[in-house]
Amino acid sequence: MTQPRMRVSATVLGAPDPRALAVFYERLLGWTRVTDKPEWVMLRPPSGGSGLSFQAEPDFVPPIWPSAPGAQQMMAHLDIAVEDLESGIAWALEAGARLADFQPQAHVRVMLDPVGHPFCLFSEPV
Repeated sequence: MTQPRMRVSATVLGAPDPRALAVFYERLLGWTRVTDKPEWVMLRPPSGGSGLSFQAEPDFVPPIWPSAPGAQQMMAHLDIAVEDLESGIAWALEAGARLADFQPQAHVRVMLDPVGHPFCLFSEPV
């Protein structure tokens, strides 16, 4: 069988209110909302490429960071490159993120979005 053409369309994050979480990531990333439904929102970068979607999960339980036995585990996280780490942290905090208590690396900052999804900021040319 010949492999069909495929691409990753988006990463999907669950949230109790997808629209509210989308507002946070719109501001954080400067991306555009391309789908806006009560239970599904999709953002895309202005330059095109894979997006970020948010789906309604009424029973959403935030993951625990760092992980702990018997606690809700993180399924995935976003790595976000920023030109300047300190500026990126300040911007994320202003957008509504919070700094995670546990920081395992000096050159990376683990942040938590408004519903508790971890994401990492690291310095790299963008």
